[in-house]
Amino acid sequence: MKAAVGDLEESKPPSPEQLDKLREFAGIAHGAPATESLATLAFLYLYLAISAKYGEVPSMDIVVWSELPTGAGLGSSAAYSVCLAAALLTACGAIGCPLEEGKPTARWTEEELDLINRWAFQGERIIHGNPSGVDNAVGTWGGALRYQSGKITPLKRVPTLRILLTNTKVPRSTKILVAGVKDKLLKFPAIMNPVLDSIDAISHECECVLETMAVNPSLEHYPVLEELFDINQHHLNVIGVGHSSLDRLCQVTASHGLHSKLTGAGGGGCGITLLRPDTPSPVVEAAKRDLITCGFECWETSIGAPGWRAAHHQDLSACRDAYWHKSASGYPGRALLPTQSDDA
Repeated sequence: MKAAVGDLEESKPPSPEQLDKLREFAGIAHGAPATESLATLAFLYLYLAISAKYGEVPSMDIVVWSELPTGAGLGSSAAYSVCLAAALLTACGAIGCPLEEGKPTARWTEEELDLINRWAFQGERIIHGNPSGVDNAVGTWGGALRYQSGKITPLKRVPTLRILLTNTKVPRSTKILVAGVKDKLLKFPAIMNPVLDSIDAISHECECVLETMAVNPSLEHYPVLEELFDINQHHLNVIGVGHSSLDRLCQVTASHGLHSKLTGAGGGGCGITLLRPDTPSPVVEAAKRDLITCGFECWETSIGAPGWRAAHHQDLSACRDAYWHKSASGYPGRALLPTQSDDA
């Protein structure tokens, strides 16, 4: 198979011919479910490329599960790619195993995390074609990142924020939504450019607030974040990535005194609702009930989780929790700081 596929490198995406050979090898027929097919191709690519560069990956069983819906803007494919890259790189000895006896989880060094991230990006290329690299970076390092003009910078000090994550279950195409925004920008540059500049300003203001909160975690910062959520959501509607389901989500949570915005590409998918530390549990539960009545799906989670971690296989519950907190907190963390070249 390696001979048939040829060179697979971490610095460039595979060619269409190489992907065709992988599909043929995996027996992926035309019309096969896209999610399963792309996940299979990403695994084969990473397995073959990492084996060729760092030495044979030993025989093993790989089990993947997720509590995240796919195609909802939560970075599930990036979480999958990060997990695969880390597991395969560890198995073939390219990076060490950081787990120590008596400790349930552990993290790799910054250098090793960087290697994991680079290979996870290759998995994302298989699945998405031309990804930004934001999702796999958040999945690897956790916390929140600044993404602007193609440059990704981790935010050093980020507080843990409670959020309600809601899936409207409305499918959407990122490609179509991005094309729609570009079309509007070309038609109305004098109108759209100031909106994008305002979105960028919201991002910078939010970053300043988060850094201040990390040092001084006072409740006085939450009204500012709530206003930024509201303004950002209105702007995202203006540029054309809103949806009636997301409007409904914002209306329902607003009726409980909560503030929400879309996350990901928009056009359906998911939204996040900011929860203050002192938000009473009955208020959260009432909001969740109303959202579920709308046909939505809800989870309470947090932004600011530590990112990818390794867990002892004996402790499956810890492993599942590590995976969930890494994946779910990553994408909303990105959406909280939308820049011109991100949500736009």
